[in-house]
Amino acid sequence: MMAFELLSKRLGDVFKRLRGKGKLSESDVQDALRQLRIVLLEADVNYKIVKDFLERVKDRAVGAEVLESLTPGLTVTKIVREELIKVLGEAQKPLQFNANDVTVFMLVGLQGSGKTTTAAKLARLLKKRGKNPLLVACDVYRPAAVEQLKAMGAKCEVDVYCGDQGLTPEEIALSAVRHAVSKAMDVVILDTAGRLHVDEEMMEEAARIKALTKPTEVLLVADAMTGQEAVNVASSFDSKVGITGVILTKMDSDARGGAALSMAAATGKPIKFVGMGEKVEALEPFYPDRMASRILGMGDALTFIEKAEAAFGKNEAIELERKMARQQFTLEDFLEQMKGIKKMGPLNEVLSMIPGFNKLPASVRGQIDESELKRVEAIILSMTREERANPSIINASRRRRIAAGSGTSIQDVNRLLKQFEQARAMIKQVYSKGKLTKLLS
Repeated sequence: MMAFELLSKRLGDVFKRLRGKGKLSESDVQDALRQLRIVLLEADVNYKIVKDFLERVKDRAVGAEVLESLTPGLTVTKIVREELIKVLGEAQKPLQFNANDVTVFMLVGLQGSGKTTTAAKLARLLKKRGKNPLLVACDVYRPAAVEQLKAMGAKCEVDVYCGDQGLTPEEIALSAVRHAVSKAMDVVILDTAGRLHVDEEMMEEAARIKALTKPTEVLLVADAMTGQEAVNVASSFDSKVGITGVILTKMDSDARGGAALSMAAATGKPIKFVGMGEKVEALEPFYPDRMASRILGMGDALTFIEKAEAAFGKNEAIELERKMARQQFTLEDFLEQMKGIKKMGPLNEVLSMIPGFNKLPASVRGQIDESELKRVEAIILSMTREERANPSIINASRRRRIAAGSGTSIQDVNRLLKQFEQARAMIKQVYSKGKLTKLLS
């Protein structure tokens, strides 16, 4: 299950009906808004946020901008995307750093939200950006919490500060900041203790740590899959401790999307990062405009390019995007980029960033997974260069030869060719006739 898969599919069905009409009446728009309301509420989006969102969409969608448009379905989609961006927080909000002293980031949240793992992911990300971070184990209650942070720190090649035995979390945090100053480290990340539910003891301890260390950011780590409950937790922490932003974890498994769509609007605090998997590199800055595009099935070309640049190098990534835009992406290109694509993350998540991927049949998308990569590579390596560049020439006899050469079946070869042609046709449809430009402008 990919991030927002159910929400994206349901919204896609609503817009598909709209795009099937040459002209829209006010009644058509009202019916679409009713469907949108059902979809968003079923996604566990806060009721008030749904109400305000649909009112803004309605104000724009029943005007001349839509009703007199030559492409009313696309225009409604564009309006919904723009209003979704507002709900998600308008623009990306980067971390704030202390220019004259050590920067302290304090992570708070309930037990099980992924706080310790997120602390290590954040440290790794900052280290890649040229910072010298220190992880601090302030959770002295949960069994093995300190050992878990040590293990994660070692994996990320980041120092972990534990403090002397018997110290309170407040004393450990303050001592860690002094240690960082003495070692010329510029960022301290405090992994504080959580509880199974919101309680006064946890809040009071967090407030004391905050008062002593004066963090630049207090970041709530919340499990996106808990939906509306994550929003309630954020509101509690904000009122009792004061948070500056949110990191949503397990976003790759959140098919509904209620927490992401409610968090910023309900709390007034920006989502700064999202966790997109268990690996230490699976932490991404949160961009409202990109997320809105992904929710609406438009893909996320910018994040795709950034991940490709990290995996392949900038020049290769630019060439890959150029070939997609020109509808020239071949099986040869796919073979050349195979190893790089593996580095970009879970394959379905990566492919979901390509505009139109979510519109492929579920049976096709479900077959494109990590276990298929070796088989796919073997099949493509058994083709001639001419066949990789122009799969349309692969007739029955060529398919038998390719299957025999790759140790697979003719059905496997047929399935790969069908998947590739469907994906390429969808890319062509999205990039042609300026559709992508219209939607994103």
